[in-house]
Amino acid sequence: MPINLPPALSPETWPFALELLTPPVYLVGGAVRDALLGRRSPYFDLDFVMLARAVKTARKIADRTKAGFVLLDAERQIARVVFAGGTADFAQAEGGTLEGDLLRRDFRINAIACNPFTGEIIDPLDGQTDLRLGLLRMISRSNLADDPLRLLRAYRQAAQLGFAIEPATQSAIRELAPLLSRVAVERVRTELGYLLSNNRGVPWICRGCEDGLFSIWFESAIDRFDILTKIDLCAADLATIYPELGKEFGRSIRDTIKTPLLAVGKLAILANSEPTIAETELLRLKYSNAEIKSAIGLLKYLPKLQATPISEMSLREQYFLFRDMG
Repeated sequence: MPINLPPALSPETWPFALELLTPPVYLVGGAVRDALLGRRSPYFDLDFVMLARAVKTARKIADRTKAGFVLLDAERQIARVVFAGGTADFAQAEGGTLEGDLLRRDFRINAIACNPFTGEIIDPLDGQTDLRLGLLRMISRSNLADDPLRLLRAYRQAAQLGFAIEPATQSAIRELAPLLSRVAVERVRTELGYLLSNNRGVPWICRGCEDGLFSIWFESAIDRFDILTKIDLCAADLATIYPELGKEFGRSIRDTIKTPLLAVGKLAILANSEPTIAETELLRLKYSNAEIKSAIGLLKYLPKLQATPISEMSLREQYFLFRDMG
């Protein structure tokens, strides 16, 4: 292993041999960022940039390792190899060079590359300074406008990393917020899902509402911030008192739908308090029938809970309440 290479980026940890790559090839994005931060994940997510033969390389690796192969974008030459423990994406460099590719990315912390053959860290935009400062700083306003989903990703990554958003970047996000209407709702729902499932996500959801990022889908969410901001704290308190209930909060609503019950609770408060309007909002974001049914069920029973605290209900009333809410 090259001396300068962070241990988490060592080819020895990959599910395929380094010899299957033909240089020049670079590891980029989140894997490099997280390795420099010392962050570890149970699943690996490797992103490689190549100057040529990206799709052919991915197919060769999939064939040699008996892994899955997915062509993600034939025009832009992007392919994915799917292993049991994670994925490896291979993409042709945008702009024809590594530096050109990095300049087209969203934030400086995600524009750091690593040469796996030499261990060299390539950081033309000084993203490592932002890593030390705990800042998300845009590379350019136009990069955010080119893919408006990056506006939401700023909040999601801030929540995941415990970072702040640099003021000029925050201002640009507010100004570009209307562009999110152009983004496929499935992509928006994925980013929102990350925020709902993260115990540091709610403050960033509230900030996003204030900055106009969610107003397209949730027009009145700002009126219920006082409830939304208490959910994680209350859930943590309940989990301490009733550990089995704490496990239920993290359970998926169905085996085929990985949305945790606690995330559904937050989603219900984010939606309109009127169930019929809330259902329309959730349908617009193409949530599944199971997710919508769970969220609407919570909304319908919330007034009853507010009128009569559980502590004042008989055991019979408590039983039927939990049964009916699922």
